[in-house]
Amino acid sequence: MNRREFVKRAAGAVLASAAAARVGPAGQAGSAPSAIPRRPLGKTGVEVPVLILGGVVAMKYAPTRSFHPAELAQAALDAGITYFDTAPSYGDGQSERNYGEVLATRRQEVFLACKTGSRSYDGTLRSVEASLQRLRTDRLDLLQVHGVTAKEDFSKWEGPQGVLRALYKLREEKVTRFLGVTGHEDAAALRRAIELFDFDTILTTFNPTARRRPFQELVLPVARQKKMGILAMKVMGGGFGSLAAGNPLRNDLATYWYHDQAPRQAEAGMLIRYVLGLPITAAIVGMNSLAHVRANVATVCGPPPLDEPQRQALETQLS
Repeated sequence: MNRREFVKRAAGAVLASAAAARVGPAGQAGSAPSAIPRRPLGKTGVEVPVLILGGVVAMKYAPTRSFHPAELAQAALDAGITYFDTAPSYGDGQSERNYGEVLATRRQEVFLACKTGSRSYDGTLRSVEASLQRLRTDRLDLLQVHGVTAKEDFSKWEGPQGVLRALYKLREEKVTRFLGVTGHEDAAALRRAIELFDFDTILTTFNPTARRRPFQELVLPVARQKKMGILAMKVMGGGFGSLAAGNPLRNDLATYWYHDQAPRQAEAGMLIRYVLGLPITAAIVGMNSLAHVRANVATVCGPPPLDEPQRQALETQLS
């Protein structure tokens, strides 16, 4: 099977799976797959799908003879996942190179989000230039300051040689449409960042575990007050503990390793429905197979997000 045939069959399988997930009580499926739901990205005036393809997991690896990450991205895009998320640190640029193979011919179909780990003016400009080359495009939709930590010196961000000056320049030159910030290490520091500066979006961690609860309690209210586009990451648990411990991710379960490596389990679909039950825009999910794409598309096109009692029950289960 050549690559074109592979992508065509993969996309068909993803869409067929989504349609099958919507079989009604009488056992009859709809005539066509429903589109992935969309939500407003804060006050940007843009709507995006509630499911985003993450740039880590499979996307950060170089292609092999048996699997090419670009084919996964092609199939995801054909299934309606029109938002791609990446960063130069994912696979030392390999995630961007993989996405670039898709964007070279389908840039108009994609809402493209990238990041910069630099905190300086010159470093940010160099970082974005290199990312654009790897992504094979001349523009981004969203550019984010990557990875806020407790050690941030926010006073330097807005100085003459700081990252914000570079971001504003890139926005003025239409290299990017929107600006955002990301973080998952320290909720208080991330909250301070969005209190100090006016970003369009925030990308942070939400899931049912107690470890991530401070981000709901400290960050989410401020982001909502500022009408930001709110994006969830680490939906499946907050790291690669299950992989490192020799428990590869299964198609039906996400395995948790919290509380000194004590395992906790929940269905992956329930975890996506948990975060989409929060007042957020979308969930970024890393996917490492076409089976994961099919399952995740079926989830967001199927049962509704969890309501508050259901979310509380899941929090108790994973505590």
